[in-house]
Amino acid sequence: MSTHGYEGGRLNLPFVGISTFAKSPYLPDWSAIDADVAILGAPFDFGTQWRAGARFGPRAIREASTLFAFGHAGAYDHEDDATYLDGVRIVDLGDADIVHTDTMASHAAIEHGVRAILKSGALPVVLGGDHSINIPCINAFSEQEPVHLVQIDAHLDFVDERHGVRYGHGNPMRRAAEKPWVTGLTQLGIRNVSSTAREGYDAARAMGSDILSVRQVRALGAEAVLARIPRGVRYYLTLDIDGFDPSIAPGTGTPSHGGFAYYDVLDLIAGLARQGDIVGIDLVEVAPDYDHSGVTAILAAQILLNAIGRIFHARTSP
Repeated sequence: MSTHGYEGGRLNLPFVGISTFAKSPYLPDWSAIDADVAILGAPFDFGTQWRAGARFGPRAIREASTLFAFGHAGAYDHEDDATYLDGVRIVDLGDADIVHTDTMASHAAIEHGVRAILKSGALPVVLGGDHSINIPCINAFSEQEPVHLVQIDAHLDFVDERHGVRYGHGNPMRRAAEKPWVTGLTQLGIRNVSSTAREGYDAARAMGSDILSVRQVRALGAEAVLARIPRGVRYYLTLDIDGFDPSIAPGTGTPSHGGFAYYDVLDLIAGLARQGDIVGIDLVEVAPDYDHSGVTAILAAQILLNAIGRIFHARTSP
């Protein structure tokens, strides 16, 4: 078991030092990744249709994540009687380069970063950015074993094309469904006034998607929802912060009431980690300008750290 960071001779409190993700080491050399998890920022929000600002999401999430970096040896959860994150090696790669107004060049830079992480064998965790950054993340898996995509979101994001736009934040799940290495999609939290017209829902189901609203997820319960998702496979998890209710996640460009509570999502992620292998994560649409108390960024950091903890606990548990 790891020793507490306190024993190293300094406290290194959360408000001290540089705000890397969870105060993990910064690694600017992407050819030298030797870690279990690699964090990559994708500060791109040119795909938004209304309120911009998610380009500042990676910085906000990193700063918020220092709240959980007190130097403890892992994170003990008394409900589960388990210590998560103990010994999990996390590095922060900084951000993919963004070329202002150039979606394709920016997406290519994000894809390059994710490919570097995958080449190293680490788990890629990408901080968005708007949801279009999922497109290069999924593209980077082209030479990997197939994945089943699990989406937590208020919006279906299954638009094929509008006025020539195919790579905005309303398109990523459609682009993912077209990939031969994406074997299916589970789309959870989709509700109310959505991003996609009825024909998009019909197309999503025809292309192998299972779509459930928040109310449907709660009526079924976590175990029944997990039973609908293929077991023993590789999962790619994409978390749009607007999948959560805006009462706990106001800092986003397209808030939608009626969203998930924290444990709704954590229980689903924990179940996924137990029944398969989560091999990639992105978390998108945190826009700190609308997050005046900072709770949205804290939620993003907390759900990511707990997801990482449960992934590696499941991998090492008998």
